[in-house]
Amino acid sequence: QMKKLIVIATLFCLTSVSVSAQHDHSVHKTEPSVSTTTASDNKNVSQLLTLYFSIKDALVADNANAASAQAAEFVKTANSIDYKVISEGNINALLKDAGRISETKDIKQQRNLFANLSTNMAALAKAVKLTDQPVYQQYCPMKKAYWLSSEQAIKNPYFGSSMLTCGKVTETLK
Repeated sequence: QMKKLIVIATLFCLTSVSVSAQHDHSVHKTEPSVSTTTASDNKNVSQLLTLYFSIKDALVADNANAASAQAAEFVKTANSIDYKVISEGNINALLKDAGRISETKDIKQQRNLFANLSTNMAALAKAVKLTDQPVYQQYCPMKKAYWLSSEQAIKNPYFGSSMLTCGKVTETLK
């Protein structure tokens, strides 16, 4: 019943969008539309990945204070991104995980929250170009969780110094 309702609502939205798009053609004849993303939006999106890597590096180094501080910066940057660049739902998912990491100094809890943040960042990295550099998706079989890295070498954020090189590269995202 719920699935049927979602399908109907989705079809209704798509129909409404296409109908309004058809009526819009005669109204605006001024200039071709240009992308509304600005250089600062792109910089902020790239900054998200940089800050994500900083959170990961803090967890690798067993540094809960740094992880918390970097997560707080991540939240600030995520809040500054326009919903036209990254959808509100995606931003809110990232904010929830990073916000909770920033609020705790318990490294075990931070690492548990980081697994979900990593899943959401991987989805974002596959949908939006975050960097010109390769991004490696890596997997920890002990934690059964993924993370992203800017380098192929394994530095495990889930166990830090106790199991630093546990894991493997599963995918290279461009």
